[in-house]
Amino acid sequence: MNIKSTRDPRDEARKQIVRRAQELGKWETEVRKGGLGLAVLAILWPERLYGLEILRRLDSDAGMSIPEGTIYPLLSRMKAEGLVDSEWVEADAGHPRKYYRLTDPGRRRVREMAQSWRAFAQGLERLLAPMDGDPK
Repeated sequence: MNIKSTRDPRDEARKQIVRRAQELGKWETEVRKGGLGLAVLAILWPERLYGLEILRRLDSDAGMSIPEGTIYPLLSRMKAEGLVDSEWVEADAGHPRKYYRLTDPGRRRVREMAQSWRAFAQGLERLLAPMDGDPK
């Protein structure tokens, strides 16, 4: 008995598109993770902020939507490394908030990280330049 396949050939194409999107999503996540420490330190450059403000700024200023469960362990590690300091401040309304600020070593580190990031990004831009305007 000869049974014909009733599978739609478009199903395999759809699966490939989904796989590619998932792979790109994983790559984007890794890039964001790599830049998260720099982003947090940079956000703290001009002023002290509490955790939720940091998350909001990451989202609004850098398009980085980060879960709360990610930011607080990072801030804790940065504090342990002496890059940030924190203090509890009573809020006018509501509960006290833990504010974070850069320490002097944190300021030095964020400058070094920014210099390294910019050099990396410029090199990458040079590699990507030939693709600009190339419809292939």
